[in-house]
Amino acid sequence: MSTTVGSVTLPNPVMTASGTGGHGAELDAYLPLADLGAVVVKSLSADPWPGNPAPRVHATPSGMLNSVGLQGEGVEAWLADDLPALVATGARVVASIWGRSVEDYRRAADALAAAPAAVVAVEVNLSCPNTEAGRDLFAHDPEATAAVVAATAGCGRPRWAKLSPNTPRVAEVAGAAAAAGAEAVTLINTVMGMAIDPETRTYRLGAGERGGGLSGPAIHPVAVRVVHDVHRAHPDLPIVGVGGVVDGPTAVELLLAGACAVQVGTATFADPRAPARVAADLEHWCRRRGIPGMAELIGGMR
Repeated sequence: MSTTVGSVTLPNPVMTASGTGGHGAELDAYLPLADLGAVVVKSLSADPWPGNPAPRVHATPSGMLNSVGLQGEGVEAWLADDLPALVATGARVVASIWGRSVEDYRRAADALAAAPAAVVAVEVNLSCPNTEAGRDLFAHDPEATAAVVAATAGCGRPRWAKLSPNTPRVAEVAGAAAAAGAEAVTLINTVMGMAIDPETRTYRLGAGERGGGLSGPAIHPVAVRVVHDVHRAHPDLPIVGVGGVVDGPTAVELLLAGACAVQVGTATFADPRAPARVAADLEHWCRRRGIPGMAELIGGMR
């Protein structure tokens, strides 16, 4: 079940997704975090950030719309207050960072240079739509993406660029991220959406006209398509697939499309044990079919 994401070796290809498992060891009460490929923590900025006004979450027929807005305590507080308990579980940790400017990203990455060895990679979140940037994301522009990735080298760890499905240029952006130093790309972040209450004629989310990000099973076909297209355009670029993974078969879809690992996100809100359940289901799926290892699945479309 082992796999590699660039220079990072994981015991299995299933991780949590940023923003869905907390900042630290919150999920350890439900599953042994050390048994996952890695734990990807909620995105952190260089400074504390309050996030968006409530309400922040709205259920949809096949997923969830959220406008949490990247609330967080900042990298320095996370290193002191949350990371020690997570490291104590034996988990491999992927830190996630975000910023409103290139300098913000640089500061967040530099602050991670002192993190312990359990932090095996840094996911550079270029694509969250739940901020005042709205539709104008770093991940929508190859040059802006390259500038951020280049600025984050100070973390001293492999970087994975988390990109947006909300642009037709995603393959071009992925190439720019790799050229600037990203070892891998994470595909995809949420799809821009909105919900309106028919009775009150008001927005259902506190972010108002900015809307929120749609996640869950509703976006799984979008994730499969983006992973497929980026893998075809950049066959040597490692991809972490995320979007609507709920069981072994949905994980396999992303692996066949070209991902070398997957993340489980929205499913965790309904079942905190979902990442472990997906990992076990994936292993069972492979054993029943006599598949000897992940290499046979990754990019294995016929």
